[in-house]
Formats: sequence, structure tokens, C-alpha cells
Amino acid sequence: MRPLEIVDLGRMRYAAALRIQQELVEQRKRGDGIDTLLYVEHPHVVTVGRNGKQQHVLASEEILARSGIDFYETDRGGDVTYHGPGQVVGYPILDLKAWKRDVHAYFSEIEQVLIDALAQFGIQAERIAERGYEGVWVNGAKVAAIGIHISRWISSHGFALNVDTDLSYFKYIVPCGLTKPVCSLRSLGCGATRAEVMSAVTTSFARIFGYEVVTAIPELQEIP
Repeated sequence: MRPLEIVDLGRMRYAAALRIQQELVEQRKRGDGIDTLLYVEHPHVVTVGRNGKQQHVLASEEILARSGIDFYETDRGGDVTYHGPGQVVGYPILDLKAWKRDVHAYFSEIEQVLIDALAQFGIQAERIAERGYEGVWVNGAKVAAIGIHISRWISSHGFALNVDTDLSYFKYIVPCGLTKPVCSLRSLGCGATRAEVMSAVTTSFARIFGYEVVTAIPELQEIP
């Protein structure tokens, strides 16, 4: 089985976590290091993917800033999304040449990782087989968004799973371009902690992608 390193960045601003992703991607492109799954919790931030529409951001950058929300345009797939406290955000930095050179299969398996992880808490989540409804859903509400980037078959960006998220912050955007409700584990009555959710996701991720978790690095300090 291939080795997988787990790194918990703790709470870190989006730009700092993005720099870490980019450094790891360049390492993997050179054939250095091993595949890594980064976990992070971001302060309030709205990001727009390369397929995003600016009209899906319902507030100006000035209003977002006054509300304590950062704003970034990114190279991930997908539309507009929100990250904030109470989410488990995962960024897999993987060499997909050692797995499959199949973007759609990779995206689908990320969905399955989250579906299987939520099942460990008795939550029946699903994917919706319709274009534009990517991600993971529970009873018609979106519990996890997915946006990926692949360069020379090295993956980056990833998923955001709402655990104990203040869902009112989604009012600033049209999440993923859809006028559909969002939910969290807490709103579904699940009291799982961030650590418990990360453990469930890690177990599911390693099983589905065929990894052995070899290192779990202690939480790092926030980088400004």
C-alpha cells in the first residue's frame, strides 16, 4: 500500500494554506516527498473557482471585508464557496499517476470518501447524478462542497465539510451557483467533534484510495 501523510494545519488563513499546497504540489511534480492529506480550518473566506460567476458573490469585496470575510479567486474547479470556522477542509496533494489518470473517477471517489465517513455517524449522505450538483448532500441540502485542481496529474484543493459551521455566512454567496439549502453535521443532530470527523474521513480516504497512513504530524501554528 502507498504511504499517506496526514497534516493538521489547525486554523490558518486561506492564503497561507494555499502556499503550503503549492509547495507540496511542486515537490510531488519533482517526484519528491509522499502523498499528503492536509486538514485545515479557515477563518471566514469566500473563494471563486475558475468556473465561477461573480454574480454568485452577493456582496462586494468591501462589504465582505467589513464583515471579516476574506475573498480570493482560485484555480480550483467549481463556482463560489464559503469556508469558515466549524468546517473540516481537506486538501489532498496526490500523485494520481500512481492511482488512476482519471479526473472524473478521482472526483467521484472524493465524494465517496465523505459519504462513507458520514455513514460512520449514522448520516445517510448521497451524491446527485446531475451536472452542477457535485458534492455531498443530505435530504436535499449540501453538507460538503468539492473543488479540485489537477496539474501534471498532481491534485490540489479538495473538499469542505460543514461540521459545526455558522450557516448564516452562506447568505453572502450562491453556494456553488445553486439556490439550494446547506446543512451541517450539527444541524443534522450529529455532535461529532472536528477530531472525530477528521479521523472518520482519514479512515475512509485511506481505504478508498489504497493508502497506509504512515505519519500524522502534530498541528502546526497558524501562519499569518
